[in-house]
Amino acid sequence: MKELKNKILSSVEQELTAIETALSANLNPNFELVRDVAGHLLFAGGKRLRPLLMMLSAQGCGYNKSGTADIACIFEYLHAATLLHDDVVDGGGLRRGKIAAHHHWDPPTAVLTGDFLLARSLSLAARTGLPEVIQCIADITEKMSQGEIRQMTCKGDIDLSEEVYLDIIECKTAVLFQGACRIGALIANAPHKQVEALTAYGYDLGMGFQMIDDVLDYTRDSGETGKQPGADLREGKLTLPVIHALKQADKKERSKMTAIIQSNDIKTTDFMQLISLLEKTGGIEYTRKCACLCIERAKNAIKLLYAAPEGELLKNIADYALLRGE
Repeated sequence: MKELKNKILSSVEQELTAIETALSANLNPNFELVRDVAGHLLFAGGKRLRPLLMMLSAQGCGYNKSGTADIACIFEYLHAATLLHDDVVDGGGLRRGKIAAHHHWDPPTAVLTGDFLLARSLSLAARTGLPEVIQCIADITEKMSQGEIRQMTCKGDIDLSEEVYLDIIECKTAVLFQGACRIGALIANAPHKQVEALTAYGYDLGMGFQMIDDVLDYTRDSGETGKQPGADLREGKLTLPVIHALKQADKKERSKMTAIIQSNDIKTTDFMQLISLLEKTGGIEYTRKCACLCIERAKNAIKLLYAAPEGELLKNIADYALLRGE
């Protein structure tokens, strides 16, 4: 995994540098407090995966004009906005290894900064002059909001179905990956076949990426994920490893898991017991297998781009998204 990561990073060094410069240049708020709050999250070491996907998609379709990084900022700003809002809603304590913005300042300041980033994303979309791009960003913001609302209404529901879970992660994660790849193709004025191929790639990559994130919530420590282990569960969010485990567990195992999930204070020993039950009932392995299927579909969707260097990079990114969960 480390070798593949280094290979990807060495190939996209120029793009990542351009993204960092554009993120700072396009932030440009009227109030320094907004810059401070946004920067607290934006420049705390994010992967820049979403804007990178947009740039690679555009380049893979032959786009070589300047200003691509400025458009790509849309996706990092949107992502940051949702994280700021989600942390307030969920009461999260850590984000990217730092104190969450609503704790460092206060919830209203964090929420309003998120609103600013959403608005700035729409402004950048409008600058393209392409109605399809503007519509795509509007659709993404609607779906992400609905995904968060649906997740909030399902908190603590031990009967949450896999179908509902998939709908939530589609709205909260996959649509942003999908939109980044689609808009990359759109600004390149790519043929319909390429636009739809990259749209499909982005969707399945986003679904697989989130499933692996949900596995990491139970298999990695805070130093690797930037948040407290089991943060989703402590916030009442049931993800696929738990949903499948509850379905496969016998009566005694389900009772133990339910007691832990519904506890107001999940102790370390209880959390470790839950992880053992997730492994025993196959919840973690099942989630990895589902993610693997998504990643394979993503790679198959862009076979027509493999001849281009960017196509190979997109394939490598998909492989890396899956390997994170090993």
